[in-house]
Amino acid sequence: MLDPESYALWFSRVTCNGLTDILSSKRKNMSMIQEFKEFAMKGSLIDMAVGIIIGAAVGKMVSTLVENILMPIIGVFMGGVNFSDLSITVGDAAIGYGAFIQSMIDFLIVAFVIFIILRAITSMKKKFEEEKTEEPAVVAEDVKLLEEIRDLLKQGR
Repeated sequence: MLDPESYALWFSRVTCNGLTDILSSKRKNMSMIQEFKEFAMKGSLIDMAVGIIIGAAVGKMVSTLVENILMPIIGVFMGGVNFSDLSITVGDAAIGYGAFIQSMIDFLIVAFVIFIILRAITSMKKKFEEEKTEEPAVVAEDVKLLEEIRDLLKQGR
């Protein structure tokens, strides 16, 4: 039976690196710095970090757009209503539902932008796959000759 420290070490390695990494001899000879470098340089991790940074920037831009441009325009059409001031007072507490409305509009715009980006990426992938499948495979002359010989041998000639 494993003592608690050994079990904790085993469990963290299984959940973080996967069982195959524990069993591989390559991992046993790597220092912690080498392991971290290998982990940090994986393409998917870097892609995820770039996506998070760009997502944060887009989110901030959309929040500014909604707060400073869209909501004042919507407020003018609704009779000069300032959405950030909309609230209901219940006892001593003020429930600010105007900020919630602004957050919902932020969310809808960010979701729409992400949808458009994913749609463009998907269409580009489809076009790339279609171009890839449209190119006929060029068979070398010696391969054609070998295929003909094989077919003749199968026929018994």
